[in-house]
Amino acid sequence: MPAKEKPLLTGKEKPPRILTALKGADGLSRCPWPGVDPLYVAYHDEEWGVPEYDDHAMFEKLVLDGFQAGLSWITILRKRPAFRQAFDGFDPKKIVRWSDKKKDALMQDAGIIRNRAKIEATVALARITLDFADKGGLARHLWSFVDGRPIDNARRSFKDVPAETDVSRAIAKDLRARGGNFVGPTIVYAFMQATGMVNDHLVDCCRHEACRAAARELRP
Repeated sequence: MPAKEKPLLTGKEKPPRILTALKGADGLSRCPWPGVDPLYVAYHDEEWGVPEYDDHAMFEKLVLDGFQAGLSWITILRKRPAFRQAFDGFDPKKIVRWSDKKKDALMQDAGIIRNRAKIEATVALARITLDFADKGGLARHLWSFVDGRPIDNARRSFKDVPAETDVSRAIAKDLRARGGNFVGPTIVYAFMQATGMVNDHLVDCCRHEACRAAARELRP
């Protein structure tokens, strides 16, 4: 008698999402979201959650988080080199001068996410960034919402991580009032996590304490 076939998993029967730290092949425990993708693991280990105070880097990450809307971050990460080339190295002074011809060319560039509204939002964020050039810079302004110091969380599971917070809502409101788009509170909270404005590495993750230490050493 042949073995009974196992039914295919339906959408409702997918394996549960892993929410706690996982030990990798190298013996280190990490947040579960990068999985085993080398690019994703490197991003987790070297960038995500590290306090960032550089205006240029903050502008780039805010733009890319906007492009992530509706997509996965690994998709953006794989396209980041192409974005940097197509977006003039994320130089806001060049971006604010983009012509319609340049924008049309970007819409034909398969190396990036081709979305006209997000391209226009990039130009708007470039203007906002330049507006802060003589006011201490974009980074200082954004960090002022957390008094210049990272919020150090102590989460053991990603089920405890919110999609947005009062602070991300306040930043989103501020950026929108200045003409920003694709800067909603969920996007902004992801940006805060990426730039170390909050430390959301799980306490069992090998990067949690490292980011805490970096937060003690760096100042805006």
